[in-house]
Amino acid sequence: MYFLALATDYDGTIAGDGIVDPPTQAALEKFKQTGRRLILVTGRDLPDLKRVYPGLTLFDRVVAENGTLLYDPATEATRALSAAPPVAFVEKLKERNVQPLTVGESIVATWEPNEGVVLEVIRDLGLELQIIINKGAVMVLPSGMNKAEGMKAALAELGLSAHNVVGVGDAQNDHAFLKACGCSAAVANALPMVKESADILLSRDHGPGVIDLVGMICRDDGGIIPPERHGLLIGQGADGKDVFLEPHLGSVLIAGSSGIGKSTLATALTERMTERGFEFCVFDPEGDYAELENAVSIGNAKEAPNTAEVLKLLEKMGANVVVNTQVLDVADRPPFFAKLLPRLAAMRAATGRPHWLVIDEAHHLLPAERGDAHVFLPDDMPAAIFITVHPDELSKAALKTVDTLLALGKTAGETIARFCRAAGVGMPGRVPHPEKDEILFWRPGEGRGPRRVKVRRPRQSHQRHTRKYAEGELAEDISFYFRGPERKLNLRAHNLTMFSQLASGVDDETWSHHLRGGEYSAWFREIIKDDELADEVAEIEADQGLPPAESRKRVTEAVSRRYTAPARSREG
Repeated sequence: MYFLALATDYDGTIAGDGIVDPPTQAALEKFKQTGRRLILVTGRDLPDLKRVYPGLTLFDRVVAENGTLLYDPATEATRALSAAPPVAFVEKLKERNVQPLTVGESIVATWEPNEGVVLEVIRDLGLELQIIINKGAVMVLPSGMNKAEGMKAALAELGLSAHNVVGVGDAQNDHAFLKACGCSAAVANALPMVKESADILLSRDHGPGVIDLVGMICRDDGGIIPPERHGLLIGQGADGKDVFLEPHLGSVLIAGSSGIGKSTLATALTERMTERGFEFCVFDPEGDYAELENAVSIGNAKEAPNTAEVLKLLEKMGANVVVNTQVLDVADRPPFFAKLLPRLAAMRAATGRPHWLVIDEAHHLLPAERGDAHVFLPDDMPAAIFITVHPDELSKAALKTVDTLLALGKTAGETIARFCRAAGVGMPGRVPHPEKDEILFWRPGEGRGPRRVKVRRPRQSHQRHTRKYAEGELAEDISFYFRGPERKLNLRAHNLTMFSQLASGVDDETWSHHLRGGEYSAWFREIIKDDELADEVAEIEADQGLPPAESRKRVTEAVSRRYTAPARSREG
């Protein structure tokens, strides 16, 4: 589920003439049975609300007095969110014979045309109070308080984000909290100003309108609003229209050959998440995202991430976390992931947060040969992004959840074919060739072929973590192997420190074989992603007159200057 709660006004919305009719109450009960939450957001004071509405216990939280009082029907606990009305202010209103006059925990209420007298008293006493006019009602509140502030407090207690809430109302004082919701709806009897800003205009008024809204949420969930409302912008299609990833759909697979820009695209998407206020968690097996902006990294090249610390951070509203497992052996990363993912899935099911999961090197964390992935991987994985070089090496359980495929690079067509073979999906009839800065966007269940999309580049350059390449452990398929001309050796360099050590020890024939083939510069360029190092080494490779001892000295010095020497100096 994407929308986990409904926040509704009382008078004029679920209630007509102050009463909630049985069909509306039944619809709200049905909504709760789906596992979702209900929040009542009203201008009424609590004693009056309890008197007129016996069905109040259905709600998980009640925001009363126009946002200044929070009430939990299950425990009967109340919490004032602002100061009580000044005694002098209430006395002056009584002296001026303001009638009717209601004094709540924080609110003072009357009716038009008393607003003029109320304003005079506020001015005469020099008070920081605000007046809200709502369909003839005159409500006086502490400055800055409104229904949106009250709902924010309610959501904090429930651990929910406003992104996952649908709000519905009808009047002026509903405008602020509706605007704060991930989706807003207006009943047919709503004021024009409320209708103008609502995402959904209901065709029926009062309770019947809310009944219709409940049906829409239970049936279509996040599909009730267009993708630009809560989607992540990828870029523009060939038709000039914006293309989005939608969080209520299945998972996303970003796939393509090594060094083609998958991590750069993922970084751009995390920027979109931050801009929209979505929270994210990145599984980072190799330290690629250790310096990602707007996120806290747990774990590094020397210390394993602590699961309890990860979960504690993610419980905080607004937290983004990178789980860096590069210090773990390659074989230990999938078990760590398998233990953490179910706890994250449970957290997302209850709170909707973190809104997005980004899983890099997914074929290592969820390999095809792992037969138990279905045990810890949910049947559906909305708002999850898998990133891999090898879509056909991803577990069947993960491939089953994929709704959208983003294929990168010149071999994007082959990437789609590999995905189709592995996932058991029919190959699209026509696969276009992406141009520079384009990817192929394809939703197999959409009924149309892949589309070319020009992607938005990230503001921050995606910086590969220097220490990862110097001291970490690269996967086997991207390590460098000293094999020699007859492939008699099989010496694996899983980082740059090991590369320099092996380079110093291999025989001249082996060293020269890889040098003449340009393999050193190719590895630095394609895997290490360091064009400057690759260019310098390419010049050394091109100098046929250098003896093996001199060429290997120059290459290892170039590596040390950029990586291993700086890493050691930081240690000291």
